[in-house]
Amino acid sequence: MRPSTLRALNRAAELTRQNRLTEAMLIAEPVILTADEYEGAEIRQWLLDHVADFTDENQNHDEPKELP
Repeated sequence: MRPSTLRALNRAAELTRQNRLTEAMLIAEPVILTADEYEGAEIRQWLLDHVADFTDENQNHDEPKELP
């Protein structure tokens, strides 16, 4: 994955944790849409591996989770 793509994904995760979803999408969407099939696969894997970066699950592990 290109370093610029990784920076964009990390920044989008940071903004998402701050409840700034619109800004996060403005940063992540162009990177995702312009990725070729190989980088797209790397992005998908990165997202799966870093879901807690977006949900902030690691920092709130003491609080009980409510089911939807």
